[in-house]
Amino acid sequence: MGEFLQHCLNALMLGGTYALLGIGLTLIFGIMRVVNFTHGELYAFGAYAMYALVMKLGVNFFVALGLATGLGIILGGAIELVLLRTLRSSDIDITMLVMIGAWIILQNTEQLAWTGVAQSIATPFPAEPLVFGPLSVSWNRIFVFAIAVMLIVLSWLVVHGTRLGMAMRATFQDRETAALMGVPIQHINTATFALGSGLAAAAGALLGPVFVVTPTMGDLAAAKAFAIVILGGLGNLFGATLGGFILAFAEEIGVGYISSGYRDAMGFLLIILILLVRPTGLFALKERIS
Repeated sequence: MGEFLQHCLNALMLGGTYALLGIGLTLIFGIMRVVNFTHGELYAFGAYAMYALVMKLGVNFFVALGLATGLGIILGGAIELVLLRTLRSSDIDITMLVMIGAWIILQNTEQLAWTGVAQSIATPFPAEPLVFGPLSVSWNRIFVFAIAVMLIVLSWLVVHGTRLGMAMRATFQDRETAALMGVPIQHINTATFALGSGLAAAAGALLGPVFVVTPTMGDLAAAKAFAIVILGGLGNLFGATLGGFILAFAEEIGVGYISSGYRDAMGFLLIILILLVRPTGLFALKERIS
């Protein structure tokens, strides 16, 4: 029982960052109808921004976290303005090809700048874990979970408690009607992509110090983000949040009771099984972001 509870605790600590990835992607995918292949690279960008700020420039760890998230928002907004806005009237296959190209450019730029050697990020937290009876968890993971939950709550508040969020939900429900009612669709697209990118960068900045930072770390993160969105249902913030925790739990169970080599396979196997029962995902919504 102690071992099972430890795996549940590990899944809880990891699930928050997975949820950030899923929320960011479901906003972009749901509102803009864009398959954002750069999402994983924005995650990697956040990790590398954290590495550069902390390890190269000596910026305070907590300040660097905010700066890395802000840089992710800026990069996401720039991608939307430079690439997606000019392709708004183009076919979806052209948009997908351009986004794949942007993904490749970002990944190779990271490799050119930082080489392919894995990098680690120092943290200000003590090395000794916090122990609760048979359970133990590092202080860094507790911090990651707390910040991830805070960002999830802030995302919900933005979507449900601000004029920007109201415009986002209106755009998701009916883009043409929202435009006729005076919603600035282009500005909403930019804000949505920037917000989703910032959440991905924040997830990378949080997990970079937990694991190691590599130029290809975004590939698996992107695959997991798409899996979470599919699992939770397109356009559903609650589904993306819960989907992140479900995926983390499935991975931890796979690690604990099968093999660490099946960590990623277990999560995707669960998704396949769920989609066989509910092809639209667990919490799919047809009309609104919730």
